[in-house]
Amino acid sequence: MDENQKAWMCTECGFTSSERFPKDICPRCSLTYWKCAECGYTFAASAAPGVCPECGTQCRFLNITCYIPDWDNAELTI
Repeated sequence: MDENQKAWMCTECGFTSSERFPKDICPRCSLTYWKCAECGYTFAASAAPGVCPECGTQCRFLNITCYIPDWDNAELTI
């Protein structure tokens, strides 16, 4: 990879790719990062659950795999 190419990295297992992961699911560990839209609880799982593990209610879950806190996106320049 040359210095100007962008890479995507799984923050769970460290796997890197020159292309965005299909459906934002890491091909190595098969995890996606989810955030509860109600309470903000964040966790890694292969799919969003029906009920939030933190607040115990049926919530809408946001796929935040491609985001790292305080960054605009998870693209890294290598």
